[in-house]
Amino acid sequence: MCGIIGVFNHERAAELAALGMFAEQHRGQESCGMAVSDGKVFTLRKKMGLVKQVFPPERLETFKGKIAIGHVRYPTKGSATDYNSQPHTVDSLYGATYALASNGDVVNYFEVKEELEKKGVYFKSQNDGELILKYIIYQIQNEGMGIVDAIKAMMKRVKGAFSTVLATPDKMYMVRDPYAIRPMVWGKTSDGTVVVASESCALDILGVENRLEVPPAGIIQVSERDIKMFDNDPNDYRFFKEDKHCIFELIYFSRPDSFHFNENVYEVRKKIGAELAKKDDIIPDVVVPVPDSSNFMAVGYANEKKCYFSMGLIRNHYVGRTFIKPEQTIRDESVSQKFSTLPNFFTGKKVVLIDDSIVRGTTIKKIVNMIKKAGAAEVHLRIGSPAVKYPCYYGIDTPNQTELIANQKSIEEIRDFAGADSLRYIELDDLLKCVESKDKYCHACFSGNYPIK
Repeated sequence: MCGIIGVFNHERAAELAALGMFAEQHRGQESCGMAVSDGKVFTLRKKMGLVKQVFPPERLETFKGKIAIGHVRYPTKGSATDYNSQPHTVDSLYGATYALASNGDVVNYFEVKEELEKKGVYFKSQNDGELILKYIIYQIQNEGMGIVDAIKAMMKRVKGAFSTVLATPDKMYMVRDPYAIRPMVWGKTSDGTVVVASESCALDILGVENRLEVPPAGIIQVSERDIKMFDNDPNDYRFFKEDKHCIFELIYFSRPDSFHFNENVYEVRKKIGAELAKKDDIIPDVVVPVPDSSNFMAVGYANEKKCYFSMGLIRNHYVGRTFIKPEQTIRDESVSQKFSTLPNFFTGKKVVLIDDSIVRGTTIKKIVNMIKKAGAAEVHLRIGSPAVKYPCYYGIDTPNQTELIANQKSIEEIRDFAGADSLRYIELDDLLKCVESKDKYCHACFSGNYPIK
């Protein structure tokens, strides 16, 4: 998860970065940060809280510079502290300063960190963004490499998902892992400002046109003079480039108005709903989504079934996304604050309830109970992803199989736990029908087939 933003060559780069971070707030609500260069030094601020809390207008006015990189954090590696927030900045021994923000997760983090610590490298955080940055700087300082070669060396040693923006006082670099697991799109505005972000919705708000994906194993250098793209040696097995995009991005994480992996997110979700409906013999009185990520799935389901669709659940948008709360107790508390039912709506109705996924199971249990208390005669759960049985090591907070209800219970046991009258997940083969290139996706959380060991 997490969201990154990079802005190059704009007099008010900090304000543009803050707008982009706000557009990506759904990707992380724990903390946020920004580093801004005036051409010589960086000004850094990172705090716990939401973008508009940490960066009010009066604060943004203090950030002077034409380069800004920002980050909204969803915690996977490292506790919820300011130190683990991004961007990370480092002053090298030779006086150069670097700033970095990254989205993803490094699978060999502890191994590489120990290797660097033995060489005298000190770490302030437990965050893999700091690891990526300090590995690059070590290659520059101690191995005499230029920055592009140092980035290539990092890619050879550091394994996992990383969509990364790196800045020096006068340049910006876009860096993506060889499998392009997390989204990363970039483009230019009409006035020549270069912007890179986790999702296209951030580019929309900044008026960026002609978007491109940062390629797998890609390195793009942006300077006042030009934009250069560097390719890694295709014969080097360590740079075997094969798109394995996270399919969970299309199911849940991304905003429906984003376009990446060559897909309209909302269209994929509508197709998922239609596939669910094709194999369903239930004739409901009403199809209701668990808002908001399931909205278009429910639309697709209702259109395919030619049945009634309604927003029977109302979401309080000031609570945030319960799945990405850092602790289970906070997630549980948020559910009751987040959703409410329309008065007198569910009474006597047979309801098909569409949700994007069941991960831990605690949220859906509370929602089903809420709808039945509101008078529903039957609640039939339809899930827009296959059963999540395996941990994700590439940026989703499911590190332990014991947290995954589908790994501990059968479908019938999950149905009984949730209190639903029936439960059906979409099959993996049917999910892959909903995307243009089914071989270009990572679905390890459903299948156990990990592209990076």
